Amino acid sequence: MTTIRLVALGLIMGLAGCETQPGSTGSAGQSMSFSPLPEQVLAIAAPNQNLGAARLDPADGCYWYRYTGPVETTWLPLRTVGGNPICARQPEI
Repeated sequence: MTTIRLVALGLIMGLAGCETQPGSTGSAGQSMSFSPLPEQVLAIAAPNQNLGAARLDPADGCYWYRYTGPVETTWLPLRTVGGNPICARQPEI
């Protein structure tokens, strides 16, 4: 009986790691816009960011880019040289 419980627990733990990761969705689960970045955004974006995979998130009004690292791929905020996030509108307070 204990072996069955251990196997079941192992299966549950193994399947818990199979949760799908968001691909091109924003923070609210909405699809991000896939239009080219405006010239103003390209002019102020810091180097070493994937501008070819940058999108505007309609949920927060900010630009995000897809970072592909050695372990995972994730969306990071697109930033200026000074480190500020690039947003099309001010966040609501």
